[in-house]
Amino acid sequence: MRATFTVRSLTICCPSAALGRRRLKRRLGVERVGNVIGLPGSAGERELQRRYGTTERAERFYERQVLDRLNERMREFVARQEMLFVATADGTGECDATFRAGPPGFVRVLSERRLAWPEYRGNGVLASLGNLTENAHVGLLFVDFFRDVIGLHVNGSATIVDALPGEPADPVPGRRAERWVVVDVREAYIHCAKHIPRLLKLPRDRAWGTDDVRRKGGDFFGATRRLAGGQRGLRPARPGALADHSETAQPADPDAGPVRRTGPAVA
Repeated sequence: MRATFTVRSLTICCPSAALGRRRLKRRLGVERVGNVIGLPGSAGERELQRRYGTTERAERFYERQVLDRLNERMREFVARQEMLFVATADGTGECDATFRAGPPGFVRVLSERRLAWPEYRGNGVLASLGNLTENAHVGLLFVDFFRDVIGLHVNGSATIVDALPGEPADPVPGRRAERWVVVDVREAYIHCAKHIPRLLKLPRDRAWGTDDVRRKGGDFFGATRRLAGGQRGLRPARPGALADHSETAQPADPDAGPVRRTGPAVA
């Protein structure tokens, strides 16, 4: 059974039976059939927009800014970025947010509907990729703090591949991709500039792919110090989840960059 309701002069359709028992899948792009419009987003968004009186503002944003592909300016923007924020969730909805970085253009724009980023050597936990094996949905955020002072959201579904066809190996050993994540784009839209600070980029020697614990920041947040008192500062494991916590943290290397600590060093 389908129910219809009207917002301004537009009729919007949604499967009403699903609203009470499960979260609706996000609609991809603005869809129009005659005077019927389907907007991006979720049923939860729509409910809160009605509750807080932002429906008209939200519809205006959906219609003007949300695409189901990367347009030319978006592709050019991604092709010069050096950092990326990645949001994933496992099959039960437990979330994780992480950061990826590389040389300008390390995220490859394969087409208007597909992009890929390299996975360099990390701590071996593979939290983000592990989530993607259970739940392929991924949310990406590119933020340019230095030139354009603007952001770009890209949502889609991800696939992990061992190699990207035709992609040459990076000449910097620590930046040689161990695998790639390919994203099929479902949504792309602006993150407005008003709250983004403009930052100044300073030279820094980055230790790409290193296993040197000191170069990676040591025990900056003091998590390892808890072990001396018999407290294991590990988060509760999710069912079936294992992590490698075998590294012994050391003090941060003062030559590794602008890393500061306020507590005593750990020997």
